[in-house]
Amino acid sequence: MTEETRHLLALMATGATDRAIARMLGVSERTVLRRITRVQQHLGAQSRFQLGLLIHVLQWVPTSGPPARPAERVTRTADA
Repeated sequence: MTEETRHLLALMATGATDRAIARMLGVSERTVLRRITRVQQHLGAQSRFQLGLLIHVLQWVPTSGPPARPAERVTRTADA
């Protein structure tokens, strides 16, 4: 796997949109979609979800643990 592909997969793993990935890589959204499709075909993944699972199982993108939970919404009461 090329370093470029590894970078693309790492960006996907962060949850970045195709548009954001394209901006970060300096390419068009269409190019991002083509690259993702190429990796999917190479691995035999039928969907992006399957691709994500395969990437995780094959440990192609390092993870530092489970994703952070979204911050809980803080509501103020009249007593506070």
